[in-house]
Amino acid sequence: MFNEEIRFDKPLRWGMIGGGRGSQIGYIHRSAALRDGLFQLVAGAFDINPDRCVDFGTNIGVDASRCYSDYKVMIENESKRDDGIEVVSIATPNKFHFDMTKAALEAGLHVICEKPLCFTVEEAEELKALAEEKDLVIGVTYGYTGYQMIHQARKMIENGDLGEIRIINMQFAHGWHSEEVEKNDPGLKWRVTPEQAGPTYVLGDIGTHALYLAEVMIPELNIEKLMCSRQSFIASRAPLEDNAVVLMNFDNGAVGNLWVSAVNAGGIHEQKIRVVGSKASIEWWDEHPNQLIYEVQGQPKQLLDRGHGYLYHDDQAVTSDRIGCGHAEGLFESWSNLYQRYAIAIDAKIRGDKEAGDIWYPDVNAGLEGVRFIENCVRSSDNGSVWVDYK
Repeated sequence: MFNEEIRFDKPLRWGMIGGGRGSQIGYIHRSAALRDGLFQLVAGAFDINPDRCVDFGTNIGVDASRCYSDYKVMIENESKRDDGIEVVSIATPNKFHFDMTKAALEAGLHVICEKPLCFTVEEAEELKALAEEKDLVIGVTYGYTGYQMIHQARKMIENGDLGEIRIINMQFAHGWHSEEVEKNDPGLKWRVTPEQAGPTYVLGDIGTHALYLAEVMIPELNIEKLMCSRQSFIASRAPLEDNAVVLMNFDNGAVGNLWVSAVNAGGIHEQKIRVVGSKASIEWWDEHPNQLIYEVQGQPKQLLDRGHGYLYHDDQAVTSDRIGCGHAEGLFESWSNLYQRYAIAIDAKIRGDKEAGDIWYPDVNAGLEGVRFIENCVRSSDNGSVWVDYK
């Protein structure tokens, strides 16, 4: 069961870049970070408009003097304060992630960043090296991996319940952008603009979520080759894709496929992962996140429910379980679980406790591999959807 008694002497002093008024992702960051009392929001560069920044920041309890319209000024000013921020979350368009993360690390701040972490593997490796040099945490918000049943699946695979892993089917295929809705939606417009979003749309925006579920469930499995075909069914989005299919060969002989789409008309979310082994299969769907389908060859299909005593009780699954079985948990609980892990890892760094710092969370390596995946998909697609070596 989740341990609500974890507390620090003082909450981590936390700031935000982006995530201002009207930002859904900003709200979920704040809800997750503040839920368990491990962070305190004391500063923010919420908006590039100074008046809007102060108005929004003060409305959510931040002192006006610590509401900044320029993140560089925030980092500089906060670094001069004895009570300045210790960690910053970045919830901005993709274009800014690298520069903002680098600036924060150089100032000695821990970072929690939206994905993709940056645009290129070279940039991601630079951030990783800088974080290691400064002994700082980079967390990447793959927010679906805080669900208990993801860690139940990981433990089942680790224990051999599925046998030898053969096939991994992944998808994240919604239909909300099956028309050119970005004409009247600035929050989407930047996602389909290469200068703001980077080299991909759906692959980087939602495809890396689905891929990371597989990486969490089967951490020892590595992609050897992949082939990517991507399309812009809404022509104005080209060269960025709104649909893509990726085929993967893994280093143990397993195969995988990923369908990622924003034009799956009628689809609400449709993020699913199915892992097929030599003895059994499991399947998880984020619209029903409290259940895991378990199918053993020759036996009736089983539906495993979150919170039950028959689940594996390893640390990661149990500490992700916030309330007894039968009560539905959702995305806010998943994100809160991740923010608790970020907090524990950051606190351990501050105190120099290396053992406590070994806690699992989506880290800089998760961010790096997401960028590597995007790069390889683009390379494959732009060369005629050919198979490419992954590394």
